[in-house]
Amino acid sequence: MYTNELIRESSPYLLQHAHNPVNWVAWNESVLEKAKKENKLILVSVGYSACHWCHVMEHESFEDEKVAEIMNKHFICIKVDREERPDVDTLYMTAVQLMSGQGGWPLNCFALPDGRPIYGGTYFRKEQWINILLNLSGLFEENPEKVMQYATELTNGLHQTELINTKQFETKPFHKEVLEKCIQNWEKRFDNELGGPKKAPKFPLPNNYSFLLKYAHQTNDQKLLKHVVLTLNKMACGGIYDQLGGGFARYSVDIEWKVPHFEKMLYDNAQLVTLYCEAYRLTKNELYQQIVEETLSFVEKEWLSKENGFFSALDADSEGEEGKYYVWTEEELENLLGKDFNIFSDYYGINDIGYWEHENYILVRNENVSEILLKHQITSEELNVLISRCKTILLKEREKRIKPGLDDKILTCWNALMCKAYAEAYLTFKNSNYKTIALKNAEFLEQKMIKKDLSMFRTYKNGKAKINGFLDDYAFTIDAFIHIYIISRDEKWLNLSKDLCDYAIKNFYNPESGLFFYTDLSNKLILRTTETSDNVIPASNSQMAINLFKLGKYFNNSDYEERSVKMLGRFTEEIVGYGSGYSNWASLYSYLLNNYYEVCIVGKAVDEKLSDLWNHYIPNTIFVVAASGSELDIMKERFVEGKTLIYVCKNKACLLPVSEVKEALKQLETSS
Repeated sequence: MYTNELIRESSPYLLQHAHNPVNWVAWNESVLEKAKKENKLILVSVGYSACHWCHVMEHESFEDEKVAEIMNKHFICIKVDREERPDVDTLYMTAVQLMSGQGGWPLNCFALPDGRPIYGGTYFRKEQWINILLNLSGLFEENPEKVMQYATELTNGLHQTELINTKQFETKPFHKEVLEKCIQNWEKRFDNELGGPKKAPKFPLPNNYSFLLKYAHQTNDQKLLKHVVLTLNKMACGGIYDQLGGGFARYSVDIEWKVPHFEKMLYDNAQLVTLYCEAYRLTKNELYQQIVEETLSFVEKEWLSKENGFFSALDADSEGEEGKYYVWTEEELENLLGKDFNIFSDYYGINDIGYWEHENYILVRNENVSEILLKHQITSEELNVLISRCKTILLKEREKRIKPGLDDKILTCWNALMCKAYAEAYLTFKNSNYKTIALKNAEFLEQKMIKKDLSMFRTYKNGKAKINGFLDDYAFTIDAFIHIYIISRDEKWLNLSKDLCDYAIKNFYNPESGLFFYTDLSNKLILRTTETSDNVIPASNSQMAINLFKLGKYFNNSDYEERSVKMLGRFTEEIVGYGSGYSNWASLYSYLLNNYYEVCIVGKAVDEKLSDLWNHYIPNTIFVVAASGSELDIMKERFVEGKTLIYVCKNKACLLPVSEVKEALKQLETSS
């Protein structure tokens, strides 16, 4: 019955609202001009395609004709996909958090025609929503001065928040006590029975465990390593992991990692693949290899486009029910698995452990395999064959179900994270398919998302890239291309990383704070914000600081390294006080605190030597690779015809070259 302007958009989330009776429009400058011309308040309504409560509010309010009539009469209604426009989301989310102390999606923020916020919140029931609409529109008509006052006070609050983010600081020497205190404070919040933090919901937060893994290894802290391993095991065996199809859901609603919020996101799975690769190299736990292989199999099957970009997400819901695609009744499983059911039910918790609701079970893997072997008098090989057979049957049956909705937009930042994950997986497990996919995705990013002037696009769909890139697009693409250089030995990718870094310095850098704005100079929001705390995706500033540190080593560029150190110096107190929110910064701190190595491998057998070295967990290292000559200063005069040599260097000084990996490892160990 209805079609609004969102029908012209490519975002699946915006298209979900294209047939609402609300006169939605997408965020753009002309919309703000229209609001000023008509002197109407703006409603900025933000969500994303896999958001369950976004769907609920749409059904209850935005599909209702009477509600839509009020919205259309009194407001310019703007729909925003938070994944396409994180700049808009961040600005109005911060405003809502200042007002209410809470945030989340759907995010609904009201603003003056010039974009300054006045009121907002998250999910509202229909009657609440109608009251808010009528009260705000009435107040704006009858007492506009009061509304202006709200806007002024709230905008001042936003500016104060930005000033706190970029506060002045004193440079202090880097000291091991910073990370020691960080861990001491953090450990108080560890759940040492079930892994992760002592709270629900539980988010994977891969960067947290990547840092904790580094720190445990560097300090030989076995207690800390035990917590990380516990967490990775519990996640891998819990319902948050799709035990049949591979891949992780966004978070667990309980403390046991059992009941997921069933949406799957590209950025989570990318970072978790990288994390499990790192953990495998340190522990050689075969479970971690299985997790990586199954997750990448899922990604390739469900998210890899014909153009070699990765799609963004799978919805939590199918047929209007959260999790329906993934759960099973006991009766279904018995009928499908027959004589295998009893062992399968012990292995995957078809009992009190896996029971969820409405007679449905979530598959939760039993970690105590020896108990199952003893009970059923079978060998581990026989168990593996049986479980594989059952999974094949259930996956085939699951394919008959209606799948959750696919968000098929391709985001630069998230693609870069997955590009890196495939490169890491190739280096760790030597699967050439992973290398092929990583290289093809890097080429996609280079050809489709990077313009000739080195500016980037944010999003791509239907053959068209659009929206100017944000700092995270640059930060994670730089990181991905460094990894692509390592697996390809093509210095083009390393040089492109440097070029993108230089572009970011020119267009995003704030000389007053020494940090990077999230948006470039073309952005017209009321405030340029600075992203500093690490969340489910690390802060774009912390990643840029790590990029500058590494590129400084690769290109012997002291300016890069000085910028990196200056950026990190701002966050010493935050690392100590809240390590979970500054774990990527803490990783950089650990690099500066410990010996950091450049390992140069040059010669015909470079790939073989690199592969052998990568089998070991050496987190405080960059690898410089070449089969013969190289344009990099760090590799000058290192090639010797007929030999493959490994140079272990630190602080711009190198030990004598060696030809065997075991000799290089000994040098790394003795020089620590």
